[in-house]
Amino acid sequence: MNPVFVDASFWIALRSRDEPEHEAARELARRLAAERQPLVTTDLVFAEIHAYFSRWRKLREQVISDFWDSGLFQFRDTTYADKEAAIRVLRANQDKTYSFCDAVSFVVIQRLHLRRAASYDDHFRQHGGFEVLS
Repeated sequence: MNPVFVDASFWIALRSRDEPEHEAARELARRLAAERQPLVTTDLVFAEIHAYFSRWRKLREQVISDFWDSGLFQFRDTTYADKEAAIRVLRANQDKTYSFCDAVSFVVIQRLHLRRAASYDDHFRQHGGFEVLS
């Protein structure tokens, strides 16, 4: 089994009914669960998700439970070398609007030899090098 990297845009769409990709995210989540795919993410991605939902107590608590209590996620540490490589990605792609979190995610995906990422962020498609599930 090849783990799937989970980006903030996917989990935000999954938990927020107001997001245009909400139904697609629910279907993708069902598919990943049926396939019993391991889910991988980083603390930076979790921080983005938590920040997005921090104003809504119920959703904030749901997200905390999703990531910390459910056992669904394998958190991968980001190293200083990952962050240095992310800065190189940002500098090499100044025509793009990648966030630092995006760039670190790309580096971690590459370091872990992951082939798939669940994301609704166009930056993941722009960067390439892995299949974007959406």
